[in-house]
Amino acid sequence: MQTMTSRRDLLKAALGTAAIMATPDSLAGALSPAIEKAAPGDLAASAFRQLRLGEVRPAGWLLRQLRIQADGMGGHLDEFWPDVGPNSGWLGGTGESWERGPYFVDGLLPLAWMLDDDVLKAKAMRFVEWTLTHQSPDGMIGPASNDDWWPRMVMLKVLMQYHGATSDPRVLPVMTRYFHHQLQTLPSRPLRDWGKYRWQDEALVVAWLYEKTADDKLLALANLLQQQGFDWVANYANFKFTGPTSRAVLSKTAIGGNKDEGMQTHGVNNGMGLKTAAVRYRFNRSEEEHANFAQGIATLDRYHGMPNGIFSCDEHLAGLDPNHGTELCTVVETMFSMEVALATFGDPKIADRIEKIAFNALPGTFTDDMWAHQYDQQPNQVQSSLNSKPWTTNGPESNLYGLEPNFGCCTANFHQGWPKFTASLWMSTHDGGLVATMYAPCEVKTKLQGVNLHLREETDYPFRGTIRITVSPEKTLRFPMLLRIPAWAKTAAVHVNGTLTEATAAPGTFMRLERSWAAGDNVEIRFPLEPTISRSFQRSVVVERGPLVFSLSPGESWVKLRDRGLTADWQVFPTRPWNYALAVDEVSGAKLKVVERPVPARPFAAEAAAVAIEIRGRRLPSWRSEDGVADPLPPSPVTSAETEEVLALVPYAGAKLRVTAFPQLAPDPKQSSGTS
Repeated sequence: MQTMTSRRDLLKAALGTAAIMATPDSLAGALSPAIEKAAPGDLAASAFRQLRLGEVRPAGWLLRQLRIQADGMGGHLDEFWPDVGPNSGWLGGTGESWERGPYFVDGLLPLAWMLDDDVLKAKAMRFVEWTLTHQSPDGMIGPASNDDWWPRMVMLKVLMQYHGATSDPRVLPVMTRYFHHQLQTLPSRPLRDWGKYRWQDEALVVAWLYEKTADDKLLALANLLQQQGFDWVANYANFKFTGPTSRAVLSKTAIGGNKDEGMQTHGVNNGMGLKTAAVRYRFNRSEEEHANFAQGIATLDRYHGMPNGIFSCDEHLAGLDPNHGTELCTVVETMFSMEVALATFGDPKIADRIEKIAFNALPGTFTDDMWAHQYDQQPNQVQSSLNSKPWTTNGPESNLYGLEPNFGCCTANFHQGWPKFTASLWMSTHDGGLVATMYAPCEVKTKLQGVNLHLREETDYPFRGTIRITVSPEKTLRFPMLLRIPAWAKTAAVHVNGTLTEATAAPGTFMRLERSWAAGDNVEIRFPLEPTISRSFQRSVVVERGPLVFSLSPGESWVKLRDRGLTADWQVFPTRPWNYALAVDEVSGAKLKVVERPVPARPFAAEAAAVAIEIRGRRLPSWRSEDGVADPLPPSPVTSAETEEVLALVPYAGAKLRVTAFPQLAPDPKQSSGTS
C-alpha cells in the first residue's frame, strides 16, 4: 500500500471527488461566495459557522413550542419508558443498550440548553457523564454488551454538542482515544448494517475534532470510514429506486431479505445520507459537492417528493402518491442533514426547504401537546387507525398517535427536530458577521470580533410576514449582517432604522447589510405572504402561503386504544367529508381569501389556527377510501356535479387528519361562456 507523505495528499485520498453533475433547478445557483478556497489547517471552510449551543435561544411562539416539547413526552420519557430509563445500558444498566439512549439525549441535551432548564440538563448529563467516565482502556465507549459502531456515532454527536455548550476539557481526549481505537480496529471489524450506511454522521464529528486537534490519524479515519461506507453520492447519480419499494423483495423485518435494497431504500438512511456531499466537501475541497448535494434532493423529490417538503418512506421509499407516509425519524434526520449542508454551502434554497419541513412535516406528526406522535404521517391522511394499507413494509399501527407506534426509534429520536432547528436560526460568517439563515422568534447572545452582542428577533413568522430584528452591541461595531430572502418572496422590503435600504432584496439570496451597528438599531423585513398554487402527484393542486402548506381537516374523533404510562395510543376518525376537488389554478390562487388570527398558545393547533385560507370546491364522490386510506389521487382535472362549497384550509400541521393534495376541478363551461 502506498504511503501518504503529507496531510494534503491524505486529504485528497480521504473523501474522493465525485462525478460532475449539473445542479438541479430546485437548488440551482452558483456556490455561495462565502465559501473560501482555503482554510486554516487542511479542511475546507464551511460557508457559515454554527454558533455555540445556547447562544441562540427561542422566544415568542418558538419558545412556547420548545416548552411544549419539554412539558410533553420529550421532557418526561425517561420517567416511564424503560428504554431510556435508569436501567439504560448507556447509564450502566442492563436495559436497552443500542441506539435509543443516544437518540434520546441527542435531542434532550440541546433542548435543555435552549431552555436553560436545570432539570432537563441533569437528565441529559446522566448519559454524558456515564459515557465520559466509563471509557474502556482500549478507547471504546458505550455499553460493553454490544460493539456496534452505529449507536456510538449518535453519542459522538451528543458529545460534540455538549462540548460546544460547555468546553468540558474531558470531551476531546475521550473522543481522540475512541477514534484512535476505531482506526486500529476497523480493518478487522469493518462497518456493517446501519453504520455502513450512516458513516457520514461520524465523519462530520471527525472533521469537527480535527479542526480542534489537527490529529493526522483523524484524516486516516475519515478515509477508512468512506472506504467502508455506502456511496450515497453515486447512489443519487445513478438512482434506481424510482417507484414504491416492493414488499416482495424485502422480509417482514424490512431489512433481512434483500439487504442492500432494504438499506438503500430505507427512509432514515436516505435522510442521513443526504449530508454526505457536505461532509465530503470539508475533506476533498471539491466544489462539485454542492451540485452533488442538490442532486440528492432533486432525485428524492422527483420520485418520492411529498407536498409537505419531505419524501415518502413507510418504511422504505414509497413513491409520489400522498396517501403514503413518511417516518418521523426521517423528518428530523433530513432536517439535520440540511442544517449541516446549509452551514457548509451557504445556499439559501436549502434554508427554504428546512423551513418548509420544520413548519409542516415536523409538527404535523405530533399531537399539539407533543404527548403522542406518529411513526408515519401522510399528506392525505383521512383516518389514523389500525390499517394494513398503504404501507410498503410497515405494520397496521404506523399512523396511530401514541407512545411508540410501529417501532420505538422515533420515540427516542424525535427530540432533535425543534432544538437543532432553533440552534441553526443564526450562524456566523468568516468575516466577523452574522447571518439570519431561517426565521422564527429568538434571541442571540454571542461575541463578534471580541465584542458582546445581544440580538432580538421578534416575529410571528411563518404565520405573518414581518420580522423585526433589534441589534444591541456593547459598543458600536461594524459587521455584516446577511438576511435570507426566500425564493418565494418576490417583493421583499428591508428597512434599517425605518429607512428602506438601497440593497437589493433578491429572492433566493442572502442580502448583505454592512454598517456600523449601535445599540438599539433595528432591521424590519417584510415578506409578501400571498397564497400560491403548486402541483403534485397526478397534477393535483396544493395550496401554500410562504413556507406554510395548507390542508383541509375533515374533523377529528379521538378514540383511545390503550393507556401507555403517562400517555396513550389513539385512533382518529373523520367527522366530515374529506373527498373534495378544488376550483383553483395558479392564477386565481393569489386571490384566495386569507383570514388571520392571533397565534395560539399551541402554535399549530387547528382549532384556533393562526391563519386560514378560504377556497371553493366540490365533493368528488368517486374518490373514496378503503380500509381507512384514501384511494390514489385521480388525474386532474376532474368534474363533479355536486354543489359548490366554501372550504376553510388550515396549516398542514394543525390538521391531524387532512387532505393536502387535491384533484383540480375542470373549469365550469357555464362560467367560462358567461352563461348562468
